[in-house]
Amino acid sequence: MEKLDEIDLNILRILQKDSKKTTKEVAEMLNLTASPIYERTRRLEKKGYIKKYVAILDRKLINIPITAICMVSLRYHDEGFIDKFERQIKALKEVQECYHMAGKVDFFLKINLISLEGYHEFVRLKLSKIENIGVLESYFVLKEISSTTEYYI
Repeated sequence: MEKLDEIDLNILRILQKDSKKTTKEVAEMLNLTASPIYERTRRLEKKGYIKKYVAILDRKLINIPITAICMVSLRYHDEGFIDKFERQIKALKEVQECYHMAGKVDFFLKINLISLEGYHEFVRLKLSKIENIGVLESYFVLKEISSTTEYYI
C-alpha cells in the first residue's frame, strides 16, 4: 500500500463526512484547484481507498426501529461449515453486518427489523433454518449512543 499524503487524507476525510461534495467544493476547502483534486479522487477510487458512495438512511424514518445484536456460536468449526454459514448469512437481507470473531462467540450479527415480532419471525423462519448453529444469544439496542461510518484517519 502506498503512503497517502496529507492532501489525500483530507480528501478522504471530507468525502467521509459528505460524499456529495463536488470536486470544486473539495478543492475550495483545501485551497487548491479542481483539476488535482479530481485526479487524486479518481486515483483513490481506482486504488480502492474509496469503495463506493452511498446514502445513509434514517432507520426510524423508514420504519426499521429495532436493532438486534446476535452472538452466534457454531457446533462445528471446519472450513466447509464456516463457509456455508457465511454464504447463508449473506443471503439474509435483515443482516446489516456480520463479523467472524475470535473469542467466546464465532459470529457477531447486527440485524435491523420493524418490530420484536419481526425479529421473532426472522429467528423462527430464517436463522433457525441455518445448520450448525450451536448457541444463539440475542441482545436488543435500547438507545444508540454513537454511530458513524467514518474512520479516524
